[in-house]
Amino acid sequence: MNTEGPQEVWKIGDVKISRVVENVTNVPPTLLYPNASLETLSGDLEWLQPNFLDNEGNMLLSIHSFLIESKGKRIIVDTCVGNDKTVPFPQWTELKTQFLSHLADAGFPREKVDHVLCTHLHFDHVGWNTFLKDGKWIPTFPNARYLVGATEWDFWGGKEDPYGASTNEQAIQPLLDADLVDLVETNHKITEEVRLVPTPGHTPGHVSVEIESKGERAVITGDLFHHPLGFAHPSWEDTADIDGDIAHQTRVKFMKQYGDGPALILGTHFASPTSGKIVSDGDSYRFEV
Repeated sequence: MNTEGPQEVWKIGDVKISRVVENVTNVPPTLLYPNASLETLSGDLEWLQPNFLDNEGNMLLSIHSFLIESKGKRIIVDTCVGNDKTVPFPQWTELKTQFLSHLADAGFPREKVDHVLCTHLHFDHVGWNTFLKDGKWIPTFPNARYLVGATEWDFWGGKEDPYGASTNEQAIQPLLDADLVDLVETNHKITEEVRLVPTPGHTPGHVSVEIESKGERAVITGDLFHHPLGFAHPSWEDTADIDGDIAHQTRVKFMKQYGDGPALILGTHFASPTSGKIVSDGDSYRFEV
């Protein structure tokens, strides 16, 4: 399944958040969770289907950006895979989408973006940092400051991409060459309403994004949770995590902090409906939309 364009819009106090989708795909749960099977998932099927698991038990995964409008600033959180990139998943390789047109339609023409935040530096979160022009990778948002975690850059900077996606060369180095990168701490505040929250484990400098305005709150997960399955089974191995033990601890801490509360949770890879609440479910949690 391949779907592009604006899908959902939320208001958190004075802040507007929009989602623009690059790609939606069906994958077997074992791609990320080796412990997942129809047997182990049987108790979760009632709330996971049909939104997050299809009838065959495959996970629905979305690649999308969140667009935040706060205090007169236009902020993009994660920039998907990007066109013309070669990545380790055939369905995401050499894409030719109208993603930039969809951003413009949502009020984010590329020349008017103020900040681009990378929750971490995996290829499916930085791809539209750049685009290919005359054989060169050019910064997509020429007037934006690209916010990259200092801890994240210390870990990834100049190293070989473990996924073979040439991420540094294609999506980060052109920004450094153009002097568009700000290395920030994991608790960096972008505006009075938008701040980073450290959520390490998936990668060392991974962050989530908390939005708070007029007593309302939302949190963008990044890859702390790839799929709502993570709420029910936070201890399950996620094959994409750099440090599974720390990721597990961070997921549990996150759910204790935001579970059974008013905060709206926005999943960076959650298919529509992308937003919901973390609610108690016996000894664990589930995602209620």
